[in-house]
Amino acid sequence: MKRLLKGGRLVDPANGRDGMFDVLIEDGRIARVGRDLVGDADTAVVSIPDGFVICPGLIDMHVHLREPGQEHKETIATGTAAAVAGGFTAVACMPNTSPVNDHAGVTEYVLRKAAEANLARVYPIGAVSRGQAGEQLADIAELKSAGCVAITDDGRPVATAVLMRRALEYSSMFNIPVIEHCEEQSLKGDGVAHEGFQASSLGLRGIPAEAESIMALRDISLSSLTGGAVHIAHMSARQTLEAVRFGKSHGARVTCEVTPHHFVLTDDMLAAPVPYDTNTKMNPPLRETADRDAMLEGLADGSIDVIATDHAPHHYDEKLVEFDHAPFGITGLETAVSLCFDRLVHAHVIGLPRLIELLSVNPARILNVPGGTLAEGAPADITILAPDLPVTVSADRMKSKSKNSPFIGWTLRGGVAATLVGGRAVYVNEDTKLNLTNG
Repeated sequence: MKRLLKGGRLVDPANGRDGMFDVLIEDGRIARVGRDLVGDADTAVVSIPDGFVICPGLIDMHVHLREPGQEHKETIATGTAAAVAGGFTAVACMPNTSPVNDHAGVTEYVLRKAAEANLARVYPIGAVSRGQAGEQLADIAELKSAGCVAITDDGRPVATAVLMRRALEYSSMFNIPVIEHCEEQSLKGDGVAHEGFQASSLGLRGIPAEAESIMALRDISLSSLTGGAVHIAHMSARQTLEAVRFGKSHGARVTCEVTPHHFVLTDDMLAAPVPYDTNTKMNPPLRETADRDAMLEGLADGSIDVIATDHAPHHYDEKLVEFDHAPFGITGLETAVSLCFDRLVHAHVIGLPRLIELLSVNPARILNVPGGTLAEGAPADITILAPDLPVTVSADRMKSKSKNSPFIGWTLRGGVAATLVGGRAVYVNEDTKLNLTNG
C-alpha cells in the first residue's frame, strides 16, 4: 500500500533536512519527501501529531539475541519485538551463541529465524576466531558471504596482538570492521565491578579502567599498521576515549560506541538505592563520575560515533544470586530512546540531529548496511519519535523475554511512537493514538 506521512518534524541528517516535510511511502520505499504532498485515491494518509519527529529507522549495532542455544534468555522473535518497541528498525547481533556464530550454518540460521519473526532487520556479526577461542581465525570470507556485516570475539577480546593483526588484515579485504570488546584479561582477572571506592567499600573485586584503555591502544595501533577498521565496543573509561581521539587524529580507522547505561549511571549504583543489585553488574562495569562525564563530553564534541545498547538479556534466576556469581549485562533495547531524550536532548547535551546521527546514520555507515537516510528510493525504515511523551519503565510492558534492567520504575521524558520497516508498521505505541494500520 501507499502511505503518506503528513505533519511532524522530519530530521534526516544524511540529507541535510530538518523541518516540516511530508513522506510518501510506496512499495516499501521512500517515494518522495517534500512539503504539501498529495497522494492519490490509493494512498493512506497518516496525520503525525505536532511535536512528533520522523527520522530514519534507528539501528542498534550491538545486541545479544541469544538464539541459538540460549532461548531461555531471549529468542530472535522476542529480541526483535523488543527492538521495534524500542524504535529500532535493525539490529546487529553478537556471535556468542551456542554454537558460536563462526561459520555459515549459524549465520544462515539466524537470518532464517529473523525472516520468520518478520519484525526488525537482523544483521549477524561473525566471530573473529573459531569458537571464540582466540587461537585460529574463523573463515571470514565464508561469514561475509553468508551475511555477516562485521566480526568480533565479543566478550572474549581478541587474545593476541598477532591474531588481531590478521583479523584486521583479512576484514579489510571484505570491507567489514572488527568490533572489539577491549579488556586486558590479566588486569581484569576475576573482577566484577569498577576498581574504585565503591567496589572497595563493598568488598567487590575491581576491574581498573586501564584494562579497557590498554587493549584499545593496542587495537588502534594495529589498525594504523594494517589499515583495517576497528570499532571499540561499549566504551566506558575516559582513558579509552582519549585513545580513540588520539587514533582519529593520527588517521587510524577507528570508531567507537557508548551505551546509555555508561552515560547515565555510575558505580555509585553499586551501593544505592539497592546494595549489590546484580542489575548494576555489566561488562565493562559502571565507572566513576569522571568517566560518565567524559562519555557525555565525547557525545557532545563528536568524538563518539555511535550509541548502542549492548542489550544483554538474562533469565531472572540467573541474576537472583550473589553479585560475584551473577552474569554481566542488562537489557537495553526498550529503554535507550527514552534515556537518550531525557539525559541528552532535554538536558541540552546534544541536539536531536546529533542523536539521529548516533543512533542511525553512523551505525549504517560503519556496518555498511542500508539505512540511516530518508532519501528517495531508500527502504522505508522509519522511526517516529515522541520527544515529550512521559514514559515509566515497566517490566510488564517489555517485549523482551528478560527484564534485567536497573531502570525499572524510572520515569523519563521522551519515547517511541511507532516503528516502520519497509513501510510496514511493526510497532505502534498505544499511548500515542497513532493510526498506522497496514491495511
